[in-house]
Amino acid sequence: QVPLVESGGGLVQRGGSLGLSCAAQESLFKRNPMAWFRQAPGKQRELVATITNDGLATYGDSVKGRFTISRDNDKKMVYLLLNGLEPEDTAVYYCHAPQSRYRKYESWGQGIQVTVSS
Repeated sequence: QVPLVESGGGLVQRGGSLGLSCAAQESLFKRNPMAWFRQAPGKQRELVATITNDGLATYGDSVKGRFTISRDNDKKMVYLLLNGLEPEDTAVYYCHAPQSRYRKYESWGQGIQVTVSS
């Protein structure tokens, strides 16, 4: 499995912005997709965004147009920029390394709290 370490969460006011980072210890990072999920209290974990090895991004409907996923293959990092935050975005955010052609097993980060106050 790939060790993943998230950073950057915290408390922000409604309408504010926050940036999350995820460091991956993986030799073939540049060949593999990455993703961000989130889980709010009492709700199922939901997909926030995905990014292919060459930077093609997709987003969940609830965050489309507000969040941006990106990656730096040289630094083995994936990022999530959260703009226009709403209280409904409050959740634990997880960095995810999905199973793929060059990655035998999926991995999850430990999760990082994002809280949006109204």
